[in-house]
Amino acid sequence: MPAILIDHPLVRAKLTRIRDERTPPDEFRRGVSELAALMAFEATRTLETIPAEVRTPVAPFPGAALARPIILVPILRAGLGMADGMCKVLPEASVGHIGLFRDEMTHRPQKYYSNFPSHLASADVFVLDPMLATGWSATEAIALLKTHGASRIRFICLVGCPEGVAQLSAAHPDVLIHAAAIDDGLNERAYIVPGLGDAGDRYFGTFL
Repeated sequence: MPAILIDHPLVRAKLTRIRDERTPPDEFRRGVSELAALMAFEATRTLETIPAEVRTPVAPFPGAALARPIILVPILRAGLGMADGMCKVLPEASVGHIGLFRDEMTHRPQKYYSNFPSHLASADVFVLDPMLATGWSATEAIALLKTHGASRIRFICLVGCPEGVAQLSAAHPDVLIHAAAIDDGLNERAYIVPGLGDAGDRYFGTFL
């Protein structure tokens, strides 16, 4: 399944700013959070609703409510910044966590932590990671969520590449992928080109 590209002037402008190597950590953090908040509107566009009648000060109104609760699951550590932004739009969402680190020799993920809300099976689940590079971390995270009962899963990233989209789509064809950009590909270190560098290091300032 191809990625759904969220193409909007504000998204393009903010993504350009956080790509810039001169952007300091404080502005990078703010940009990641703001981008995630903007992307939340598009990524939730097809969520199911149910009737919910309310009464305005004037008359009854046949409104709507979300059919299921929402769970955000950032992949640690870089996904935390996206969770912060999406929580501004979805303050009622529960938040789970998956900790993965990349083996620099194999480029494969190693899990070191996971903690999920108990209602995964009844929720719409959004997995958050700024980068979809090789696709292996996203594949591993989603497989773990499925073993815990999640079945309605979407993956949201800021920047992806064809290799990552292909890997995730082949492993989990039922998962929608939302991205602000799909870049050219990977370099020899399995970093996205042009990408934005190591999102975790830039967000937390650990590259200094």
